Amino acid sequence: MTVLADAAPSVVTKMVGSGLIGVREGLEAGIVVMILIAFAAKSGRRDALRWLWAGVIAALAMTIGTFLIIQFGTSTVSNLTAELIAGIASLVAVAIVTSMLLWMRKAAAHLSGDLKSGLASALEIGGIAVFSVAFLAVGREGFETALLMVGYAENVSGGIWPLVGLLIGIAIAAGLTTLLYFGTVSLDFNKFFTYTGLFLIVVAAGILSYGVHALQVYGWLPGMNNVAYDISSWYDTSSWYGAIFSGIFNFSANPSWLQVIAWVAYVGIVTPLFLLRGRIPSRKVVADGASV
Repeated sequence: MTVLADAAPSVVTKMVGSGLIGVREGLEAGIVVMILIAFAAKSGRRDALRWLWAGVIAALAMTIGTFLIIQFGTSTVSNLTAELIAGIASLVAVAIVTSMLLWMRKAAAHLSGDLKSGLASALEIGGIAVFSVAFLAVGREGFETALLMVGYAENVSGGIWPLVGLLIGIAIAAGLTTLLYFGTVSLDFNKFFTYTGLFLIVVAAGILSYGVHALQVYGWLPGMNNVAYDISSWYDTSSWYGAIFSGIFNFSANPSWLQVIAWVAYVGIVTPLFLLRGRIPSRKVVADGASV
């Protein structure tokens, strides 16, 4: 399969980028779980916790399964067809991830109240309803992560290492969420999700650029040979910095004009939209997980 970099990114690069995604998305899902658990405990319904955890585990399994099916399913088709699938999957991933980023930015202010209201209704119905609330709440984050990871893994030449990095990132997020729940540490989530959201925007822009390139290779988009710039004479893509920039941010030493236009347009449009939506006062998570 054609890739944008002249040399494949290192294992560390593949894991670092996906690990950051895992921490960010895992912590976002962790907040959801923390709110649900705290509310169930305060409501005297600890019996519902097993249904909550079942929903969380099912959502995590769906995330991994979605990634594996899409990512490794392309190995059964020809290289050119795989480019088409990867290109389309990348564009779909960018569209869904963008909508989720903008939605989460706006919904953060009332997320806790919405989750508590939904769980309160589910507790009256029964275990399956509680399972569904947890699965849908966490699964929404998981599906976003799976799609984001598909595009990212294609950028760094696929393989199992992006998934390993993702799982490590999720484990770190789980540990951090536990510390937050018990009040061991505090974190300004408004700032955290702002900065990590900006990071994901840049990652998504790279995935969009990859998708454009893949569709150019397949022949659906023109201009593959119309190079915007070429710094390959001095920019070493096999170096540590080249591996990081090409692997995580999809920087290419010789991209086409269409790739550059797509990248700049995406960042230029989505970044101000993200920053302008849902501005709320900074707040820190406390032990009961009520603040988001």
